Amino acid sequence: MLRKGFILAAFGLAFVAGPALASAGPEAPKDVHWSFEGPFGKFDQAQVQRGYKVYREVCSACHAMDLMSFRNLGQKGGPFYVEGVSANDNPTVKAIAKDYQVNDIDSETGDVVQRQATSADKFPSPFANEAAARASNGGALPPDLSVMIKARAQGPQYVYSILTGYGTPPAGLEVPPNQFYNPYMPGDVSAFYKGKGHVPKGGFIAMTPPLEADKVSFDDGTKSTVDQQAKDVVAFLAWASEPKQTERKQFGVAAMIYLLVFAGLLFVSYRRIWRNVAH
Repeated sequence: MLRKGFILAAFGLAFVAGPALASAGPEAPKDVHWSFEGPFGKFDQAQVQRGYKVYREVCSACHAMDLMSFRNLGQKGGPFYVEGVSANDNPTVKAIAKDYQVNDIDSETGDVVQRQATSADKFPSPFANEAAARASNGGALPPDLSVMIKARAQGPQYVYSILTGYGTPPAGLEVPPNQFYNPYMPGDVSAFYKGKGHVPKGGFIAMTPPLEADKVSFDDGTKSTVDQQAKDVVAFLAWASEPKQTERKQFGVAAMIYLLVFAGLLFVSYRRIWRNVAH
């Protein structure tokens, strides 16, 4: 009986202590206000332009955007849209595309050749294939960013929190090689925690901290802090995830106004037609 009681007591102690040492999941994403939120929200073109520059100079070294073409940058609502100018003929878009070389097929020999990109081409991938991408990133595959904001719960807040969440690991947490601790990254770090008390929230991420102050120089003179770079690139990725978002919202508002007016006219007509008829 004494042995049985000891076993039960030990089991009960472990049950009580267990939750305190279990992984608590990631921190809740930071609460950030975005100009494109809500039914009347819209993208700030200057911010999306800055965000594209952050993507181009920082993120594109590892992350592809396979669903984006250069001409998308010049379409209505895009970062370089100019009213009355075709997206394919947009001079800024054409200048951006010219900086890239893309694969093509020689019509005479069938060989793969390199040529200067045009507005119609997709963003080129930074790696030739998945194996090359993993080899350059410690075995981790950098995700495509085309619809990243839509692919994650609380997408804008989540990506912003990850980008700005790097810091010194808590005491007692042993970070594996080629990994970085981020409290906003989903994961379980309990196996690497040698400290006392609660296991730190968050997880490990293979991506090195991508942003640093003044890493990108903004053409409009905006101060290039880590916070500003993160907000701007998130705005660009949000636009890329749904380039027609502003138009969709505008159409939705117009449709709601039309339906309200139509419903009012129907009600007035109903009252007028049936006012002298007994019910």
